[in-house]
Amino acid sequence: MSEATLDQVLTQRREARKEIVNVDERAIKLVIFELGGDWFAFHGERIREILAQADVFFVPGCPSSLEGVINVRGDIESVVRLHDLLRLPESSARRGSSILLGRGGGMSSGIRVDVVVDVVDVPESSIQPPPSALPEHLRTYVSGVLQFQGRPVTVLDLDPIFADYARGLG
Repeated sequence: MSEATLDQVLTQRREARKEIVNVDERAIKLVIFELGGDWFAFHGERIREILAQADVFFVPGCPSSLEGVINVRGDIESVVRLHDLLRLPESSARRGSSILLGRGGGMSSGIRVDVVVDVVDVPESSIQPPPSALPEHLRTYVSGVLQFQGRPVTVLDLDPIFADYARGLG
C-alpha cells in the first residue's frame, strides 16, 4: 500500500469516527392564515384561541374595521378586520372564515381571517427579515417573511397592529 493511499484510509477512518453534533435550533410557533388572497402569520404565543364559528353581533356607530363583538364563555371580545389597516381588498366570503383571539399592544381582541391555513413550528432561521421594498404602511407591522408550502408568508407583529388600532388608525 502506498503512503498516499494509507493517508487517505487513515483520514477516512478519522472522519468516520467524528461525532455528529446536533444543534437544536429554536422553533417558532406560527398561526398561518389567508387574508385577501395572501398568506400571513402571527406568532403562536400571541394567539390564545382559534374560533371556527362564532356569532358576531354588530355594534352601531363603530368604525367599519370593527365587525362587532362576540361572547367567548361569558367574556365579550371585539372582532376586528385587518383589511383596512393592511390595505387589502375586503373578502366577500364568510364561509370557512375564522376568528383568532389575540393579545398584543395592551389589547385583546378577535381578528377575522378568511381561512386558517395551519399552525406550525418553524425553525427560527427560516424567518427572513422583511424586504426593503415593503410598502411604507406595512413596515411597522411586518416582522419577517418565510416560504411555506411554496408560498410566501408575511409574519405580522400583533403589538403595533393592536396599538395602532387602539389609537384609532384601524
